[in-house]
Amino acid sequence: MTRAAVRYRVTHATHYRYNAPVSQCLSEARLTPRTLPWQTVESTVITSVPAPASITTRRDYFGNIVSAFSIVESHERYSTLATSLVEVRPRPALSTGVPWEAARDALRAHLTSDTLAALEFTCESPFVPMASELAAYARPSFTPGRTLTDAARDLSHRVFTEFAYKPSSTAIDTPLLDTLRLRRGVCQDFSHVMIGALRGLGLAARYVSGYLRSGGDYQGAEASHAWVSVFCPGDGWVDFDPTNDVLPDTGHVTVAWGRDYGDVAPVKGIALGGGKQVVDVAVRVDPEPSSQSGQSRQADQSNQATRPGSL
Repeated sequence: MTRAAVRYRVTHATHYRYNAPVSQCLSEARLTPRTLPWQTVESTVITSVPAPASITTRRDYFGNIVSAFSIVESHERYSTLATSLVEVRPRPALSTGVPWEAARDALRAHLTSDTLAALEFTCESPFVPMASELAAYARPSFTPGRTLTDAARDLSHRVFTEFAYKPSSTAIDTPLLDTLRLRRGVCQDFSHVMIGALRGLGLAARYVSGYLRSGGDYQGAEASHAWVSVFCPGDGWVDFDPTNDVLPDTGHVTVAWGRDYGDVAPVKGIALGGGKQVVDVAVRVDPEPSSQSGQSRQADQSNQATRPGSL
């Protein structure tokens, strides 16, 4: 993994094909990467075909940028294309960390603004129930006095080694305990398992959506990817990728976060008509030629733009 800053061109295309006309639809897209201390978003442009009658942009409860499209003309195909220029820099090294029990107790007391904000991520959510089986799965990693960062890394490694990465082996509505029992799935499933295991011990964990650099050895590249962020007192939120057994760095582009997948779905909406649908998604995360020198381009500000146009 490179430790130099990398400037990426990210493209995310979503194509819907229906077997009957759609009279109108409303679509929400969470496709604009977040601006973070280690990530600068130079631009994001989202287009759609048919062109939308109206577009609104807002931030959701978690601070993710949401673009909403209203399509009012009849259509049997619908496509969105998001193109972003993003610079990703190496993340800071972790501290030695605190014992995981101390982190749990700090969340329970929630005496600071940070622990209070993180507290909601200790609760169950629609795709991540509270279950004793998930807590039991975490416990071998969380031995007494072990630091939270070490224990979380061990848990992430166990998910990587004990679960088989098998696309199409699960669906969005596959119960999480079935995934735990069957030990197979994709990045979304692995992230939900790890989040549920952490929350079962009273720790704060959130779901992160984003992308992986194309052309590497990552599992889950060239598609929307997911990983886990854990609240660690002293370090803040620390990311772990159980699908690839790595700490996300310059090969990961962060788009959105929330309690689970339901909060950060890249594209979702409602349509009148349409019947059955087929969805195709294509993602590329390619370094720009200027980034190969390893020189960091500092952008003065993020410029997110959303406009209609042709794909």
